[in-house]
This record gives sequence, structure tokens and C-alpha cells, in this order.
Amino acid sequence: MDEIVQTFLRGTGPVLCLDIGSGTQDALLARPGLECENWPRFVLPAPARLAAQRIRELTLLKRNIWLYGGNMGGGFTQAIKEHITAGFAVSSTVAATRGIHDNEEVVRALGVTVQATCPEGSVPVFLADYAPEFWGGLLRQAGLPLPHLVLAAAQDHGFHTHGNRKGRMLAWTELLASSADPARWIYTTPPPSLTRLAPLHEKTGGPVADTGASALLGALCDKEVMDRSYRQGITIINVGNGHTVAALVYRGLVRGIYEHHTGMRTLEQLLGDLEQFRKHWLPAEEVQASGGHGTAFGPYCEEAGGYEPTYITGPKRALLQGQGRFLAPHGDMMIAGCFGLIWGWAHARAEK
Repeated sequence: MDEIVQTFLRGTGPVLCLDIGSGTQDALLARPGLECENWPRFVLPAPARLAAQRIRELTLLKRNIWLYGGNMGGGFTQAIKEHITAGFAVSSTVAATRGIHDNEEVVRALGVTVQATCPEGSVPVFLADYAPEFWGGLLRQAGLPLPHLVLAAAQDHGFHTHGNRKGRMLAWTELLASSADPARWIYTTPPPSLTRLAPLHEKTGGPVADTGASALLGALCDKEVMDRSYRQGITIINVGNGHTVAALVYRGLVRGIYEHHTGMRTLEQLLGDLEQFRKHWLPAEEVQASGGHGTAFGPYCEEAGGYEPTYITGPKRALLQGQGRFLAPHGDMMIAGCFGLIWGWAHARAEK
């Protein structure tokens, strides 16, 4: 990791970087005075998967449940459906329903009762993307210092009661309009419209970002990737467990974003999308018609060329085997987003 990051750490102290996906939550404890190869790291089940596991345990125990806490990743919704199908009651606070769906009526239609307090006989199930006591306990048990700062990333669709795909691409479009530098896409305080990042920020007390931005920054912290982008336009692709996000990058700046669900595209379909995307010919509506989120473009940049050099990261990257260079920033592909958070935040601070 470069001197800008090391200088930032010397002034800040240990920084816990969290990249919260649909399958895993990846963590990196960046420590001053240590080479980044020696920074402790963890790859653990995503918080939503842990919530699903707890709900399924209570299904086996034949207990009603009450959800409380706040908005988080929605990977526990299937467990809730199974719990209700098994004949057991599910109730929830209004805030906790947001992890299931933005529209409260959709949640009620699943069979969930919305109420502010825990019904008698129900077992409370806490929902949150970040639990300070969990990380405090884990780090202490591992003999590691508690962080002075937490940087966290999660995918946020924003609040859209009638569908989130168009809203998510609107958010990408607004980011591109505000700045083409992805280091500027880490929020000191997220806007209220980002209803998942807002409670995450409240829990961590630190800056937050979308996982698409953290993965992109993780690729750009590789010096070879950044240097190549100054010679010609490149394509960076993160093939995540749930979503695939691709970015067109020239001179370190983002010129376009593409996002689709990983499980909904075959290799042939994805390659076809990317071919059109690199030419700025792929409209958001076409991607949305196939079940994806869409595309967002900045100004067309002729000198960037065709964005042929391709760099690929993410846990499902094998889908694109042979289609570009696989990245493992600082030797660890799963922690790419965490490296991106610390690198992006330190560089953004240094420029102020």
C-alpha cells in the first residue's frame, strides 16, 4: 500500500474496513507500521446469512419471531417465507421491514405483522449490517486492537417502493455527475435516500460506500491497473455473488457503469452486454428488460479508445475465465473492496 495510506494510518490509528456482500462480509484491519500483507483479515458469512440461520433455528424450535433493528441486506427473506409456511408467526418493527422490502404493504402481504413491540411468546431477532459488539469481541479474542475508525461498504438500492432498479441507476448517474473520481464516492455522511447506508453509518460512526464503488477502488489501488488507465481506457469488472458491476475507466476516472444480477447472465449474454457497453451503445432500459439494473454513462471520451484491457475481480470471477486479467490486490482477491476503501478514503483526504 502506498505512502499516502501509510501516512493516513499513522495519523488515524487502526482502521477496520468492511465489505458487506450478499454471501460474505470481508474484513481488513489496517494497522499503522505494518506492511499491508501483514494486516489481519477475515472472510465471514454475510450478516443477512447469519440472520437467516437464526430464523431457521427458531423455525426448527417452533417459535414465533419478532424482527427489530434496522434496514440491512435482504438475504434472510427466504427464511422468513419458510418460517411462515411452516405455520409460525413473524412480526416486525417498521424499520426492520425495510430489509425485506421498501413497501410495507408488500411485507404485510407476505404474512408479516408490523408492530413496535415484541409480542408475548415471540423471540426477538436483531437485524443490522454491523454490530459493534460482534467485531469488538472477535478482535479482542484474536488479540487485535479495536479500530479508531470503521470504513464500511454495502449495496444500497435506496428507497423505491415500486422497484429499485431504476432508482439504483439514477444513483449511479448522480454519482457520475457529481464526480468521475470513485474516491469521492465514499460518503462522510450518506444522503437520507440511501436507506441501507444511513443506518450502517449510524452503527459504525464512519464513512460508508456502495460495494460497487469499493470493488472499483480495490482494482484501482493496483498500480498496474491505474497506470494502464492513463494510457488507454480499461474495463474493470467485479463479479459478485449477487451482482456484477462493470466500469469504464480512463485516467483513473469512471466513464460508465453497468450492473446486472450475476445469476441471470450466461457468459455469452454477459460478453454481449459488455461489448455494447464499451461502445456506449447499451441503454439502461435494455439491461432492465433482461432483469438487470442498467447502465449509466458520463461524457463520451473518444481518446479513451475501446476499453479493451479488462481486469476482473469478485468471488464469481470464474464466469469470465480467459476474458481478462484476474486481480488479487495485494495478494487477496476477497479483500479487494476493503483495500479499495482504505486506499480511496486516504487518497480523498490527502487531496483536501
